[in-house]
Amino acid sequence: MRTIAEINDKIEQGSAVVSTLEEVKQQVAELGIAKVAKTVDVITTGTFEPMESSGAILNLGHTDPPIKIRECWLDGVPAYSGFGAVDLYLGASQTIERKRPSELSEGDDTLEHGGGHVIEDLIGGKAVHLRALGQMTDCYPRASLDTLITKDTINQFYLFNPRNLYQNFIVGINGGEQPLYTYLGPLQPRLGNAVYANPGALSPLLNDPHLRLVGIGTRVFLGGGVGYVTWEGTQHFPLQKRLPNETPIGPAATLALIGDAKQMQPQWVRGCYFKQYGPSLMLGVGVPLPVLDEAVVRYCAVGDHDLVAPIIDFSIPRRVRPTFGLVSYAQLKSGYIQVENTKVRTAPLASMALARQVALELKDWIETGKFLLTEPVAAIACDRNFIPQDAWGARNSLA
Repeated sequence: MRTIAEINDKIEQGSAVVSTLEEVKQQVAELGIAKVAKTVDVITTGTFEPMESSGAILNLGHTDPPIKIRECWLDGVPAYSGFGAVDLYLGASQTIERKRPSELSEGDDTLEHGGGHVIEDLIGGKAVHLRALGQMTDCYPRASLDTLITKDTINQFYLFNPRNLYQNFIVGINGGEQPLYTYLGPLQPRLGNAVYANPGALSPLLNDPHLRLVGIGTRVFLGGGVGYVTWEGTQHFPLQKRLPNETPIGPAATLALIGDAKQMQPQWVRGCYFKQYGPSLMLGVGVPLPVLDEAVVRYCAVGDHDLVAPIIDFSIPRRVRPTFGLVSYAQLKSGYIQVENTKVRTAPLASMALARQVALELKDWIETGKFLLTEPVAAIACDRNFIPQDAWGARNSLA
């Protein structure tokens, strides 16, 4: 029906019809797939959820005399410096080096401040304390550096995120006798709560189940600025089992994203902390889906009752944990699910309200001509399997 070039022409002319994902789902219920596909040019999606496999690249610029940084801390949080002389990478889940992990005790707040908070501060225009130690060479004679930096006093500052936008995820519960502190937050004992991370029917990639519309080079909303898809994300697993509607039943595709952090907004990039687990980063991401044909709208018509996630018991400290079957996102969003004979209250990690705001903001960008769509330069691989590390260990032990 359409090409991306034709849609971009309409965006530039101010005549493109743009609807958010929720608007399209309602329109399909009222008008049907065919009519919606004829009238809508772009569908905007959004999510706001923890994405700890994120981080920032920084280039400080050279000092006088020059320094070859080999150890560095930003507000006390270690940054990786094994690149060029003044290139750094700050991971969102990196923590302040105050104690060894084995020395941390219950209630210790050492982990509360991390890379995600430093990234948020820099995006918000705050000054960050930088302390660095150098490897002294003939061309880099300086031994140390102690200064303040802001996003305006360094050269490059961009997010490069190895794994964002899980296509689907799990529901965490705790069937044990003690509280557990996890990347999903606290899980109360004896099935005291259930936590899910994916926004379900609002999820950008659940509405493009085979990544037909998203590829390398796709322009996206990232942290309130413009970003791009750079590659498949780590732990990308498109071969996950799927329902008849072609959506995965658990963690599946992921994307690696990049974007200029100097353009981002702190409201969409927020450092956070999970009790006794560590820091992370809450990130707003929006993906535009061009309506190329009716199939696009058919996939976007999926509802929370059509999508499922596996219930995983974290009380067993293994990679493969007991499961209690699948549950629909409609059930999760109702506030309670049934686990065996127990009624368990549920809570999301993703903010549904902010996910809607991301989709609305992206819609406004497109309607006002501030954001054009891009043709992917290559497809995201859809044949990746998931390789657990213990499989290799078993082989090596047999050798």
